[in-house]
Amino acid sequence: MTVSSISRRTLMKGAALLLASTALARQALAQTAPGGGRLVVAADSEPKNLNPAIVASNGVFFIASKVIEPLAEASFDGKDGLAPRLATSWEGSADGLSVTFKLRDGVTWHDGKPFTSVDVAFSALNIWKPLQNLGRLVFANLEAVDTPDDYTAIFRFSKPTPFQLIRNALPVVTSVVAKHIFDGSDIAVNPANNKLVGTGPFKFAEHKPGEYYRLTRNETYWDKDQPKLDEVIFRVLPDRASAGAALEAGEIQLAAFSAVPLADLDRISKVDGIKVISKGYEALTYQLVVEINHRRKELADLRVRQAIAHAIDKKFVVDTIFLGYAAAATGPVPQNAPEFYSSDVATYDFNPAAANDILDKAGYAQGADGNRFKLKLRPAPYFNETRQFGDYLRQALAAIGIDAEIVNADAAAHQKAVYTDHDFDLAVAPPVFRGDPAISTTILVQSGTPGGVPFSNQGGYANPELDKIIKQASETVDTAARTDLYRKFQELVVADLPLINVAEWGFITVARDTVLNVADNPRWAVSNWGDTALQS
Repeated sequence: MTVSSISRRTLMKGAALLLASTALARQALAQTAPGGGRLVVAADSEPKNLNPAIVASNGVFFIASKVIEPLAEASFDGKDGLAPRLATSWEGSADGLSVTFKLRDGVTWHDGKPFTSVDVAFSALNIWKPLQNLGRLVFANLEAVDTPDDYTAIFRFSKPTPFQLIRNALPVVTSVVAKHIFDGSDIAVNPANNKLVGTGPFKFAEHKPGEYYRLTRNETYWDKDQPKLDEVIFRVLPDRASAGAALEAGEIQLAAFSAVPLADLDRISKVDGIKVISKGYEALTYQLVVEINHRRKELADLRVRQAIAHAIDKKFVVDTIFLGYAAAATGPVPQNAPEFYSSDVATYDFNPAAANDILDKAGYAQGADGNRFKLKLRPAPYFNETRQFGDYLRQALAAIGIDAEIVNADAAAHQKAVYTDHDFDLAVAPPVFRGDPAISTTILVQSGTPGGVPFSNQGGYANPELDKIIKQASETVDTAARTDLYRKFQELVVADLPLINVAEWGFITVARDTVLNVADNPRWAVSNWGDTALQS
């Protein structure tokens, strides 16, 4: 039995805790280690689109990051918290109008063709900027990518773009795909979105829906010492409660993203041969958010949104749903992002009586059944906690006369309903803060994002003042001035409540102690696992 820093205090120190579900079959336990073997990992969903260049989300990265690589990855000890991947260096101009990347020589795609700067230019201009949920904001002012040679890519921006933002965003928004595979096709529906071809340490071998994804060793990977494993199997276990039992039975070897329920951590940490790990997610912070469809007349009324905010007992949520492994949120930027965080925002204390009074005065009278109106509530299916919070929120709303009907769906159906069809009134979401508000936070409230973009403002909310601040920050090169703009951003979001931030939390990884080099970078679960190994 091994326990690695599982106290609540330790869990909340990191930028976030990401629980990755993984496992190793019994036959893999017999494999000799640091060279070879099959790692079997628990996966709780099957993304509709597995291309991280288009869908920059942890559910996609969890599998795809082993196949398709970014320009740089997060690092505990690298300069500016980064380690080179497909790029070996990056430098921004003083005026914020260009960034020069030097690229790695000797890299080949899994189909044998050479990787060059042309692939980076194509990915940036044809996918990251126009199609990606996060890249469309980070690269909003990207106008050209010069490729003076095969191993240099110079990004040209039409307006000053903070180099700090580009640098912070590299691990998340720069997954590079092959031009020769996507050029000339309808990129959004190209079969290669789900039959990945990359440059990473593992090749995509097969996907058997409802059962597993299988990745195999890339024998020609540019890092000659990697990968250590022969094969990675992502076994689909949609019932997250089954991950712990599968670990104990030796059917899997690793489970991340809190796949093992928090309530089971203390018990399973005492099982011989199993380790509980809180590290490896410091570059990620998950946030529990209530998304609001402002097309609904009642929800377009700020007073109703304020009443809902007063109806939520954040302390109860932290203590009961997260068992203390979380913190109450004050706004869209988490407290463990001190560079940007501001506590100078409005507060909505838990006060159902005040919430009822607000709704009464606003003219939303209770009927004979005690209800003022009905809403459709869609809890995100990704985590136990999001589903449990959905049940709690329904009860909290009932206490103020709002009848919420819960509609559950699998991940693909949920994303389509919320982000494409807008078939929701309220939704529970777990967006991720990724070190800079512009990477994945402003998109949650900024207007103008086309329908179908996951994890974005699809609630019809528009605030010109807020949009103006977001735009200014995206073009402000001076760090202090940019930070001040994001503090004003937080103030406006909390005052107008385009969404409601409830809690911020992280995850735990649970693994057999035969799995080596777990949690060795701040995005470990969603990185390439090139040095992950097995010990007999």
